[in-house]
Amino acid sequence: MADPTNPQRSPETATDAARLAASEANGDSLARAAVADIQSGMVVGLGTGRSARRAIAALAGRVISEQLDITCVSTSEASSNYAQELGIKVREFATIERVDYVFDGADEVDPHLRMLKGAGGAMTRERLVATAADRRVYLVEEEKLVDRLGQRTPLAVAVMAFGLASIRSNLRSLGLSGVLRRSMDGTLYVTDNGNLILDVQLHDDGHNFERLFAALNATPGVIDHGLFLSEATEVLVRREDGSIERLLRPPAAD
Repeated sequence: MADPTNPQRSPETATDAARLAASEANGDSLARAAVADIQSGMVVGLGTGRSARRAIAALAGRVISEQLDITCVSTSEASSNYAQELGIKVREFATIERVDYVFDGADEVDPHLRMLKGAGGAMTRERLVATAADRRVYLVEEEKLVDRLGQRTPLAVAVMAFGLASIRSNLRSLGLSGVLRRSMDGTLYVTDNGNLILDVQLHDDGHNFERLFAALNATPGVIDHGLFLSEATEVLVRREDGSIERLLRPPAAD
């Protein structure tokens, strides 16, 4: 019986695709660093977006060259499809209790390793997988390091289509006004979970992000959002000179 979690694609075709993708990722020091510590036996979470896609290609190369025996779960249909095209087996996250290691990208990272995510529209699943993971690694280019969240990208807020007007009204009471995200063809962008996304500008007016995080979580109809304040255990940064810097979250105080 065919494996329902994988597309009907010959092993030879998947291997060829993986070798090509891995060859292209071979010169990508950030992608290689993101998957360097993955070992056989691990349950690995695959992030979403361009940075995560490059790391998935690098991981596929390691699966082939080192015969890694890993179980993967994905944070989006796009990442799942891409991984399977490269011969990586992906299981439904609904069947997984714990994840050993997850790698993902981020849109912004501040000096406290708080992040903005959501450009890829997958923050709900990204947060779920991250919450289940023992080690959470995010890879970014130096340009994504910011002094204050919201400097270069809006805050993505996933909302139910049902009650959209009242949800937007409640968000305005929090000082948040945004536009509905649209796809390239002009249609409303819909997430893998069937939700809409409001892209909200965070102005430089002294937001208390922990308070905003709690307020968004308490707003009916808000499914999730791009404030990832404590998820990152480490962030890999590719500096302008090509070097990779590892930023670690300080241990929590007793």
